[in-house]
Amino acid sequence: MAYQALYRKYRPQYFSDVVGQEHITETLKNELAHGKTVHAYLFTGTRGTGKTTCAKILAKAVNCVALNNGDPCLQCESCLSIDNGENTDIVEIDAASNNGVDNIRELRELISFAPASSKYRVFIIDEVHMLSIGAFNALLKTLEEPPAHVVFILATTEVHKLPATILSRCQRFDFRRIDSAKICERIQYIAEKEGLTVTDDAATLIAAAADGGMRDALSILDLCASSSKNIDEATVESVCAMAGNDYLLNIADAVKAGDTEKALLLVDKLHNSSVDMLRLLTELTSHYRDLMIVKTVKGKNRPVVCSAARLKALETQAEQYDIKDIIYALTTLQSAFAAMQTGNRRCEMEMALIRMCDPSLSPEYSALERRVSALERGIKLNMAAAVHSSNSQGENETVTKAEPSSQTEEEIPPPVSEDEAPATVAENEASEQQKTSEDIYRVEQWNEVLRILATECPLIAGVLKDSTAYIKGAYLLIDAPNSQFRSLINSGNSYYRDSIRKAAFAVLGVTYKLGPYTKPAADSETDPLSAFADRLKNFELN
Repeated sequence: MAYQALYRKYRPQYFSDVVGQEHITETLKNELAHGKTVHAYLFTGTRGTGKTTCAKILAKAVNCVALNNGDPCLQCESCLSIDNGENTDIVEIDAASNNGVDNIRELRELISFAPASSKYRVFIIDEVHMLSIGAFNALLKTLEEPPAHVVFILATTEVHKLPATILSRCQRFDFRRIDSAKICERIQYIAEKEGLTVTDDAATLIAAAADGGMRDALSILDLCASSSKNIDEATVESVCAMAGNDYLLNIADAVKAGDTEKALLLVDKLHNSSVDMLRLLTELTSHYRDLMIVKTVKGKNRPVVCSAARLKALETQAEQYDIKDIIYALTTLQSAFAAMQTGNRRCEMEMALIRMCDPSLSPEYSALERRVSALERGIKLNMAAAVHSSNSQGENETVTKAEPSSQTEEEIPPPVSEDEAPATVAENEASEQQKTSEDIYRVEQWNEVLRILATECPLIAGVLKDSTAYIKGAYLLIDAPNSQFRSLINSGNSYYRDSIRKAAFAVLGVTYKLGPYTKPAADSETDPLSAFADRLKNFELN
């Protein structure tokens, strides 16, 4: 006996077995149980959601002589003859290849004959939106006043292409995308029946790739079963020629860091592994879409289909991204998708990544807006710092101030390392600075500074984990819970201080003096002994 595909082998035979379409199957069962069937049904929805399956069950149910609560019995002569393909009263028509007026005229001739052995003659027209205008017009009169012994079931994935005159003569049912959890449950059920072992992460990845279609999910499972009886995430990625979650995360990291070389080398490696560039583009678009959702939706019910480990990785990466950067990446990828239809796919993929790594190369308005916003933010901070510093230090002190110019953000020169006084002196100055009446405000972009430090100086970035920063005049005051922070900035080596200043300059556009942030005392009158102890905290004692 020839091998039968899983989606055909496990096709539901009862309405109760159809997964994820209860709002439709319950209505159909009630109509059948109460004898209130209509002459024309329209099933619409994305591919693989159960339209044809429900049409076949309905064709059996309207002719079944022993209905069981709306479900066909599958034991009477009518049900058995339909299952065996021997019932000539059930006619299936593929409108994609039979879409002319002549085909509909032949159908109208068949309609005039009474059923040979059944109660109803059922016509299932699949992909009905493919009919020509003339064919629709020929079908219209028949749909409006059909003989009592005829039932039409129209199925389509593109209901918007159907004329309103056809829609108004049918009882319409909209099939939804099937929930990923239900797809995973069905995959595990079939895997157990077939003697397969499927990990939860593999089932989740199959459900995500199927995009709400049960037929696609079972087709992928069938493909994986041909490769191995033990199916894990790597098996699914391999047989489906997917880039894989690690590659997607690495490409997004390279884009965020502006590392064009790394991004292109990753694409080259995937291309050499026979990963289709259009599929890579689709997967990368889905990845950035997931980042967008994780960045903006904070609840547990996020519309993201992935494993717990991948969700954690997405949350970590989303913290490093600004929402504007994510939107810009999505816009660039969608533009590349249109260009890929006619151009060289690999070249279009590479050009898209280059534009994502370096927005200055993009002609898009969104890229220009992104660069201007960064410049405006830096200028605003510079002006604020200049005002605070001028008020506190008088006219004789020079204040670092960035003037608006024609330079782009990429052309701003890095800060020059300054020769400081001993660190303890700088700390004392910072402590005294906090006592002045100047305003102090929190640095909202501090996470971006830490992200740059994680690349340039991982050690100091680790020490500054969970830290916050404040600006007061010419000082950048850092509140770090890790006690090692004071040791590092107090050391004779200025490397760590310079690293912090450079990272802060890249984001804020100002070279600040550094110091630790000391929380203000709760009471106006402080205990002298406590004040002395607090001052000792500013020094690294041996």
